[in-house]
Amino acid sequence: MTPPIPSSPPSNWGRRILIGLVWLYVGSLVLAPIGALVAGALSEGPLAMWQALLQPQALNAFINTLWIAGLVLTCHSVFGTLVAWVMVRHTFIGRRWLNALIDLPFAVSAVVVGYMLLLLFGRTGWLAPLLQALNFKVAFAWPGMVLATLFVTLPFMIRELIPVLEDFGLDQEQASATLGASGWQTFWWVTFPALRWGFVYGLILTFARALGEFGAVLVIGGGVQGRTETATLFIYHALEERQYVGAYTAALVLGGISLLAVMGGEWARKRYSVGVR
Repeated sequence: MTPPIPSSPPSNWGRRILIGLVWLYVGSLVLAPIGALVAGALSEGPLAMWQALLQPQALNAFINTLWIAGLVLTCHSVFGTLVAWVMVRHTFIGRRWLNALIDLPFAVSAVVVGYMLLLLFGRTGWLAPLLQALNFKVAFAWPGMVLATLFVTLPFMIRELIPVLEDFGLDQEQASATLGASGWQTFWWVTFPALRWGFVYGLILTFARALGEFGAVLVIGGGVQGRTETATLFIYHALEERQYVGAYTAALVLGGISLLAVMGGEWARKRYSVGVR
């Protein structure tokens, strides 16, 4: 049987064309919108951009966004890790269904998520009598916005940790158990160090997604200025009111925070990897 002929490497011109296509594709989808945001934010000068960012409505919207993102990060850091652990280390009835449900937020529109929450927690929702008896408000309030953001960010932490846990295996955990370590000690001193970068990237992706959530929090929160308005809803209202500098500036800040978070995580990973060699 004749062995296959190895393919020759691409020529210099072919390599340049491929790289050019990659830059064109990424640039048209990422760099061009960022450039448009920068131009729009600076259209009336740096002073107008700064004043738009410091107006009370914008600051309150960013504070709301950061509070929601912080609560979501705290919840997913605990329960996302727990779900990933159970999915990898245990076999149980309904595991495939649970695995499919984890990816549901990728397929369901955020607006639909908001409507589903309204059906549950709205004034005429299924759980409305119970909420009224407890004097607890979910729709058009912070709890509903947090629930919506929890839903749309559910897969990120879990999907980052599951492959790492699968690659890590059981050998080191079993060795730790034979040496007398408890389950918590084994997780904290053996398993978690191996998960740290998957955990960090899960946090970063969750944080970035929580910052940019719009549809679900608009429907369930209502976007009431001064109460349930997040940064994305501030951008939406600013565009409606033709306050373009404020809208572009807020969008640029949100994108910059997400970009810095991703780049910071990558820098820390590389620095640690170099330091341990």
